[in-house]
Amino acid sequence: MLLGIGNVLWADEGFGVRVIEEIARRYRFGPSVRLLDGGTQGIYLVDDIRWAEVLVVFDAIDYGLPPGTLKRVEGDEVPKFMGAKKMSLHQTGFQEVLALADLLGDYPRHLLLIGVQPVELDDFGGSLRSEVKAQIEPAIHLAREYLEAFGVEWEDCEASETTDYRDLPHPSLGLEVYESGRPCIEMG
Repeated sequence: MLLGIGNVLWADEGFGVRVIEEIARRYRFGPSVRLLDGGTQGIYLVDDIRWAEVLVVFDAIDYGLPPGTLKRVEGDEVPKFMGAKKMSLHQTGFQEVLALADLLGDYPRHLLLIGVQPVELDDFGGSLRSEVKAQIEPAIHLAREYLEAFGVEWEDCEASETTDYRDLPHPSLGLEVYESGRPCIEMG
C-alpha cells in the first residue's frame, strides 16, 4: 500500500496526499497494490493498515532539518517520527493506528516513511511551497526503488485513462485546480 497522509488545506501539510495524487495520475499497478489518500483519518485507517504487508507512507514531518529536506525512515524507526514533533492531529493518530494494528497482530512486515520537512504549515488554504513541491518526484523515486525490490511493477499510463477515485484525492481537489482557485492576497 502507498499511503499519503496530511491535510491539503494547510500548505505543506498536504505533501503526502499530493504525492499519492501524482502517483495515481502517472502509474497503474496490479491488484495487490493499493493507493490511499489517508488524509487526516487517523484511527479510521487501522483496517487499511492491517491489510498491507508492505506499507509506504508519505507525509510532512518535522525532522528538525532544513525546510524542503526529504528523509527516508524504515521499519521500527517509523513510529518514532510519526509523533516526534506533532504538527497536526493526524500524526499522533497515525502512531496510534500503527500501535493498534500491532496489537491486533496485523502490523505491516515492511514499513517505509518518506517524509519532507515542511516550509510552511500555518497557511489555511495555501498550497505546497516550492521547496516541498520539488520533493514530490524524489519521493516517488524513493518509493519506486523500495517497492521494486518486492517485485512491484509501475506501469506508466496516460493521464486520460480512467482512475478509480474511491481511495484517492478527488480530481476537484487536485493540486492545479486547488492552486488556481485560491484568491490572491490582495483580494483579502
